[in-house]
Amino acid sequence: MLKPDVLRNKKDFTALYSKGKSAGGKYVVLFYKKNGRPFSRKAFLASKKVGNSVKRNRARRLMKESYRQVEKTLPAGYDILFIARSTISEKGVKCGNVEGSMRALLKKNGLLST
Repeated sequence: MLKPDVLRNKKDFTALYSKGKSAGGKYVVLFYKKNGRPFSRKAFLASKKVGNSVKRNRARRLMKESYRQVEKTLPAGYDILFIARSTISEKGVKCGNVEGSMRALLKKNGLLST
C-alpha cells in the first residue's frame, strides 16, 4: 500500500511547477501550492548536480529528517516539494543547517506558523 502523503504522479509535479510558488534558500529550493485535500503531500528531490548516488541519498535523508522536525507546525492541504541544491553536499553540512534553511523558507512564504 502506497502512502497517500507522498507526491508521485507526473501531473502533480507538472502542476506544482507551473501553478505553484517557489522560493530558494541556501541548501534547498521550495515549491508549494494548495492541493484542496485534508492532508499535505510532500516530495524530496536531488538531481545529479548534487553529486553521485551517495551524496544524493544523503541530501534526501537530510531533507526528510529536517522536514520531520518542522512538519508539526505546518498547515494541512499543501503539496510541498523540496529540491536539494549542490551546496547541501558540501563538507560539514549537518541536519541543523538544512533544517534552519527549510524553516526560513517556510516562514518567509507564510507556511510556518511559529
